[in-house]
Amino acid sequence: MPADMNEFFRLPESERERLTETGLEVGLENRCGSFFQMDQEIVQTTCSSEGVEVIALQDALERYDWMEERYWNAVKKDKDKYTKYVAKQEKPRGVVVIAHKGTRTVYPIQACLYLSAQPVQTVHNIMIAEEGAELHVISGCASAAGAKSGSHLGITEFYVGKDAQITSTMIHNWNPHISVYPRSAAVVEENGVFLSNYICMQPVSRVQMYPEARLAENATARFSSIVVAHPGSHLDLGSRAVLQGKGSSAELLTRAITKGGTVISRGHVQGTTEETKGHIECRGLILEDGTIHAIPEIEGQVTGTELTHEAAVGKIAKDEIEYLMARGLSEEEATATIIRGFLDVRIEGLPPVLQQQIDAAIDAAESGF
Repeated sequence: MPADMNEFFRLPESERERLTETGLEVGLENRCGSFFQMDQEIVQTTCSSEGVEVIALQDALERYDWMEERYWNAVKKDKDKYTKYVAKQEKPRGVVVIAHKGTRTVYPIQACLYLSAQPVQTVHNIMIAEEGAELHVISGCASAAGAKSGSHLGITEFYVGKDAQITSTMIHNWNPHISVYPRSAAVVEENGVFLSNYICMQPVSRVQMYPEARLAENATARFSSIVVAHPGSHLDLGSRAVLQGKGSSAELLTRAITKGGTVISRGHVQGTTEETKGHIECRGLILEDGTIHAIPEIEGQVTGTELTHEAAVGKIAKDEIEYLMARGLSEEEATATIIRGFLDVRIEGLPPVLQQQIDAAIDAAESGF
């Protein structure tokens, strides 16, 4: 398996910059491991952290018999036409990351997926934090700026063990001609924590995703999304949490801006057990004529579950702009300040290095406002 980054350095400087904006660090200064897939070719798998493995999916299936229990389990291969397409691929491509029992990583693993020339890219990743382990993963996805068409089909299965935690931060930097169909699910055991952060600030043709977390006793899940829909973009996003265990809780948060595109923000929390809590929140900002459609759904099946939701969609208030202009800002500066404040979400439990990456993605998009 090639473990160098020569393919990266053969790319034009502008393309390397696009990948860097998704969180890729070639020198691995703030990363404990790396997986890089270009189209259908695995370019790099490496890890320097003791107690953590980063293995190509096909190698992991051959090495560990128990992997068959985790492969197409959290996400079913017959879920829809996209999962069926990935499942039919003769050679599975993707990465398996395992944080073994009690391991706690300071720096994240990076997984970079780059679509340059092929019409369809498929990937199947499996992330595992064994009992008491803590794992942080930053996934950067990008396409060549000049690509005229293409689709990315990504499967990710998360397994959070007892008293373990997985933090997954995904940053997308596609282009207006790319369609993206992630399919992911998390199984969170007793006292486990699953944090999922999704950032999409750049133009894309279509994104359709609806990740799910299934929570055991006293387990926690938080989904946070920050998205911008440019003209021609259609973002059909959402998340779902099933509160199966007593004391489990979930929070689904979305910040959405439209500059002329469409955002559909879906959320579903299902309380099936006593002493469970769930909350859905969507806030949308319309900068130019576009659509933001919030669809929160709370489903309580027992008397002891507490589920809430709130949604607000609107434009920048004129008095807010006037207030800032009265203090010396131009109208453009005042508008940018308000937008930055709207997007500046501090995510509880996020390591500083990942928060910095989210801030950098927001900074990179600010020039477009």
